Amino acid sequence: MKAIVYRKYGPPDVARLSTLPRPVPRDNQVLIRVKATTVNRTDSGFRSAEYFVSRFWSGLIRPKYPVLGCEFAGEVIATGSKVKQFKAGDRVFGYNDKSFGGHAEYIAVDETSALALVPASLDYDTAAPLTEGAHYALNNIRAAKVSPGQQVLVYGATGAIGTAAVQLLKHFGARVTAVCNTKNVALVEQLGADVVIDYLREDFTQTGEQYHFIFDAVGKSSFTACRPLLTPQGIYISTELGKRGANIFYALTTARSKGQRVLFPIPVIDQQDVLLLQELAKQGAFTPVIDRYYNLEEIVEAYRYVETGQKTGNVVIKVA
Repeated sequence: MKAIVYRKYGPPDVARLSTLPRPVPRDNQVLIRVKATTVNRTDSGFRSAEYFVSRFWSGLIRPKYPVLGCEFAGEVIATGSKVKQFKAGDRVFGYNDKSFGGHAEYIAVDETSALALVPASLDYDTAAPLTEGAHYALNNIRAAKVSPGQQVLVYGATGAIGTAAVQLLKHFGARVTAVCNTKNVALVEQLGADVVIDYLREDFTQTGEQYHFIFDAVGKSSFTACRPLLTPQGIYISTELGKRGANIFYALTTARSKGQRVLFPIPVIDQQDVLLLQELAKQGAFTPVIDRYYNLEEIVEAYRYVETGQKTGNVVIKVA
């Protein structure tokens, strides 16, 4: 099978088109012919190992799993002898950040992993980006214990995580203020944000509003800057460590505080989460935003674009 392989950590061009044996599904696994996948922050982070700590999962010296691609959509073509949930011919989508494998023509995953049927109304290209940004957003929303009617600010509302966060927060009944750039104001309004702040024209820290939860979906703000905007028991969460690991420090020092707190939840995903995203997609409550499409052979170019930090929503890779 064709696959994008990386044998060492580094810039986008360490990822190269290669040929590998097709995986053989174990008794509890399904074999999927991948139709679409994505390039995202998770893939980029593990490939570059910019944060050295990622190597404790992916390999200290060199990658243990040479094929990246954490989210995917495709057709089940074979099942192991003990598989009961899926059958050949099923259209499925899923997420795998343990061993990856989506940047290839075939992937084998456990039937009980983060895997579900593609909603009938979606094609593979739309189903593939249902999970990565959304599960990060979902984890953080749950950690902040957002409840209906609360005021929430999403900084960086146009990436894969931010666009998912706006939609999920509205589903959970929050009142959402979203911060983005001028060109994406209309898009973020369409996603359901109650208030949109164009950071090129207005300083969001000067709004005079207070929020129960501030979610920095791009890791470019800080707790110090956002603290005056939080309610007395407000929560701040960022998707990045912060300057000199400040968000980890604040998470530790505010952990037992009865006042404002910084949280740094470790994201997890299971099949129930994917089934929730499946249901929200069916209802039209969540639709992944897609910026660009590339073919598998163009994946280096896709990585380079993702790492400009300018993408809107998701970058989809067409595999077959």
